[in-house]
This record gives sequence, C-alpha cells and structure tokens, in this order.
Amino acid sequence: MIYWYYIYVLISQKDKQLYTGYTSNLESRIRMHQSGKVPATKSRLPLRLIYSEACLNKDDAIAREKYLKSGMGKRFIKNRLKAYLQNL
Repeated sequence: MIYWYYIYVLISQKDKQLYTGYTSNLESRIRMHQSGKVPATKSRLPLRLIYSEACLNKDDAIAREKYLKSGMGKRFIKNRLKAYLQNL
C-alpha cells in the first residue's frame, strides 16, 4: 500500500498571511484547521487551501515543508501563485 504525505499552504482570509504544513491526511487536516482545532491558525480563520504537493516519503515531505517555510521557499510559493495572490 502506498502512503502519501502532503505539503500544503493555507491563506488566512482574515490577514492574508500564509501557513505551511504537512500531513498524511490532507482532507482531515484541512478540516481541523477550518474548525479552529489547530492552535497555530485558530485565530486566523477563515482559511483557504491554495497549494498542495504530494510526496511518497515522510522525510521528503518534512524537508519540502522546511524549504517552503524558508525565504527561498516563500518566494517560490509567491511566484508560483502570483496571479492568484495579486487578485486577493
């Protein structure tokens, strides 16, 4: 059986800030964020999923999450989603 790990980026519709995380169950994790059960984002509701990637290995997902949280990674996301972010 293949297990996927997902890296995801949420945007707060309240303050327009981005949140990056990883999970093995994307749908469940997004529901947790949206219901205020994640301390890091509960004060920034509502949230919208704007980007995700899938990895076959947990270590790769963790490394990718770390990269996307870095300065270069944040630039990657902002360039990748340039048109979407400009229309907010």
